[in-house]
Amino acid sequence: MTPPLHLSLAGQAVEVLRELVLTGEIPPGTRLNEVELAQRLGISRGPLREAIRHLASEGLLVLVPHRGASVPTADAAEVQALFELRTALECAAAQLAASRRTEADVVRLRAVCEESRRANALGQRFPYRLDLAFHQALLDAARSPRIAEQVRLVQQRVVLLRSALRDDPPHQHASLDDHDALVAAVAAGEPERASEVMRKHLARVCAQMLTGLG
Repeated sequence: MTPPLHLSLAGQAVEVLRELVLTGEIPPGTRLNEVELAQRLGISRGPLREAIRHLASEGLLVLVPHRGASVPTADAAEVQALFELRTALECAAAQLAASRRTEADVVRLRAVCEESRRANALGQRFPYRLDLAFHQALLDAARSPRIAEQVRLVQQRVVLLRSALRDDPPHQHASLDDHDALVAAVAAGEPERASEVMRKHLARVCAQMLTGLG
């Protein structure tokens, strides 16, 4: 991933480090080696430490005094807590999206769904970027910046915890079907149906993650 050139050195480090964590390239439970990471990113340890502090503020890293930073691991209580919050936020967003969407919003949502199905047909693991892109398109349609800000933080923590789980093709297909059903409800301008589809979608994703944790 190449970060935008206008970002500061620390800002670029944030984006690259976030990518390494969310894709599972730095797996949950891993303690960060600042010397190796600084060499890998081609920066000094000052900007790297700024990036680590930033990601810790987002919940993507855990900082322990005198021990450094590590990538958090998933447990059932954390997953359930995240999905309680995510359900409250995203069901409200789905309702707002169904009430406020424009034709351009619907076109974008459908485009992301189609791209996700193409990737799935090619045998690609359900890419987190496409999942986030779908939910971001829904949030954009909702036109509620405060909800969107909080959802982004919760979503990426879920993505982080999911990175340690094995692929589940039936779950991936079900998620694609859920996304299509959400678009249909939003396009039809049916807030309550959109909220209910979102609630069922997130309940299934939560259950799948808990099963994956064993």
